[in-house]
Amino acid sequence: MASMFPLSWAIIVALVISSLFASPAFSTSRRVLDHPPEVKNGFRVMLKHVDSDKNLTKFERIQHGIKRASHRLQRLNAMVLTASSNSEIDAPVLPGNGEFLMKLAIGTPAETYSAIMDTGSDLIWTQCKPCTQCYNQPSPIFDPKKSSSFSKLSCSSQLCKALPQSSCSDGCEYLYAYGDYSSTQGILATETFTFGNVSVPNVGFGCGEDNEGDGFTQGSGLVGLGRGPLSLVSQLKEAKFSYCLTSIDDTKTSTLLMGSLASVNGNSNAIKSTPLIQNPLQPSFYYLSLEGITVGGNRTPIKKSTFQLQEDGSGGVIIDSGTTITYLEESAFDLVKKEFTSQMGLSVDNSGATGLELCFTLPSDSSEVEVPKFVLHFDGADLELPGENYMIADSSMGVICLAMGSSSGMSILGNVQQQNILVLHDLDKETLSFLPTKCDQL
Repeated sequence: MASMFPLSWAIIVALVISSLFASPAFSTSRRVLDHPPEVKNGFRVMLKHVDSDKNLTKFERIQHGIKRASHRLQRLNAMVLTASSNSEIDAPVLPGNGEFLMKLAIGTPAETYSAIMDTGSDLIWTQCKPCTQCYNQPSPIFDPKKSSSFSKLSCSSQLCKALPQSSCSDGCEYLYAYGDYSSTQGILATETFTFGNVSVPNVGFGCGEDNEGDGFTQGSGLVGLGRGPLSLVSQLKEAKFSYCLTSIDDTKTSTLLMGSLASVNGNSNAIKSTPLIQNPLQPSFYYLSLEGITVGGNRTPIKKSTFQLQEDGSGGVIIDSGTTITYLEESAFDLVKKEFTSQMGLSVDNSGATGLELCFTLPSDSSEVEVPKFVLHFDGADLELPGENYMIADSSMGVICLAMGSSSGMSILGNVQQQNILVLHDLDKETLSFLPTKCDQL
């Protein structure tokens, strides 16, 4: 019914799968393979939290993550609203930013980069010379002229046709815009990408020469892991990928697994699987069917329709590694908030100092607080979370907070709730599976 929550933790997690890719060298004579490359044995990539090298307290990290998450939530909702409307727009609205960086290398000879990995979008891109407009990034900007394996893609290529917006001049030119007015613009090309010790030729990516906005400065580009044809997942023809995110206050790295390495192995009773749902109007996102929520011993009276995907493409629930905390549709959040308020047995903190919507004042004479259990009821899978995956305590501020917020649009399962769980996407079976895992030991 309840679990003991150690106050020595400030439980926070802002995770994002982060990826990166570099830009290549200009060679128009080299034959470009227009079909996606294949990876025979999969690969493993270490993920690093974007705030891991910053001198931040645990609570400062969660506040940074919440700020990024609120911007991302606005972008995700704007993207859905744009897709479901009939209005003409100049550029698509897509999520950006991320919480985790992935190291990889691009080109021949290979140059190492760290880029954001994003499960909420598709395009792989990095900043390229010559830059007409580039933001400051941690590593040198990629120079395509120095890579023998760089090749521009033609306007007739399948990847060019898959772009939401493109033009044809010096090869296939793209524009990819994000909801916060940041964008990347440049040439679509192919290049050799190296992940760990595995090199993959002919990966299609955006060689960005005009990149604007401040949402990407923690990395040197972005790798999309969405469901669309431009994403790394689709290009590698890999039906499976998984990630395992460590706690935000852990110094250990998180892990991304692709292909055959991504399988979930363990006690079959511990593995929880639920169907993935497709939204034709928003094909990149990973939607889940959330049917209800239990707090303590009470199943909250959330209407069945609350989390359902609507015919116009709005609503629904997505799982997103790039959003820090979980956001629930407002009416559902209010019911969850009501249950926690009645069951915690602590005074509500209304100061608003934390950036979270529900906080309680910690008792001054206690080292542990009992918190109600929390269960997400997905179609075919009841996911009971450990206390540290939904409560955040900070003894110096004297508060303990629910790591969730309300949303006026879609609901999002964020990465705080996913920490120390192996999350497997199986696109052949159209399922998503959860397995509790000590991610720092994976």
